[in-house]
Amino acid sequence: MRTDFEFLALERVDDHVLVVTYDRPEVANAKNTKMGEEQREVFESLYVDQEDVRCVILTGRGKHFSAGADLKERNGMTDAQWQRQHAIYEQGAVSLKACPVPIIAAVNGAAYGGGCETALGCDFIYASTKARFALTEITLGIIPGTMGTQHLTHAAGDRRAKEIIMTGLPFSAEEGYEWGIVNRVCEPDDLLEVALQTAQRISSNAPLAVMRAKRSVTVARHTDTQTGYLYELEAYNRLVTTQDRREGVLAFNEKRKPNFKGK
Repeated sequence: MRTDFEFLALERVDDHVLVVTYDRPEVANAKNTKMGEEQREVFESLYVDQEDVRCVILTGRGKHFSAGADLKERNGMTDAQWQRQHAIYEQGAVSLKACPVPIIAAVNGAAYGGGCETALGCDFIYASTKARFALTEITLGIIPGTMGTQHLTHAAGDRRAKEIIMTGLPFSAEEGYEWGIVNRVCEPDDLLEVALQTAQRISSNAPLAVMRAKRSVTVARHTDTQTGYLYELEAYNRLVTTQDRREGVLAFNEKRKPNFKGK
């Protein structure tokens, strides 16, 4: 995976954790077309080859997570240009969703519009006390278009999702926590460290098991229990034959930390 992006900063931590930072702080990390292309590339790359990345933290530079699509860039676009750009954002959302390794959104400030949708598309959200969330698309004559209506409904229920989407009003990190949207609320100075601790905990576990657990939970949300259980059993039995399964049991009996290889 290349790291020389214009609007994303990538940093490997402890070999197995990748921190991806939106890097347009002068415009509240609003997503222009190039940033959308870069986000798509990063997560498509991780789908193809994880390069021993076992957990991703997604955050924003400066005071904001992301203000969503760059409306200054969109000003004056033809319908065709708008739809072409949105197709890039759609592909970015799909690649984020399909990423096999866990993704933690560390929301440090405003996550509005497409920025909120991106946070919702991650596996879970840690938020600063200064974070604010909103799906503001309705105020522009559109609706969320990168899975926002889907993910918010699954997280908070249809009644809460309708209220948030139809009003376009922002809500706080504490409200997001109360409504089941945010997993943890942190002090601003602690946010990245807390997210990193969780990422390191995840990355210390067997990566094949983590990826299959992630997918099994995702399947459970979209199907009936019996079908979901069949998928779970298939994933379970594939893990029985792995080196990591044998290493995990051996390490337990030898009273040492396991050395998982993803094999």
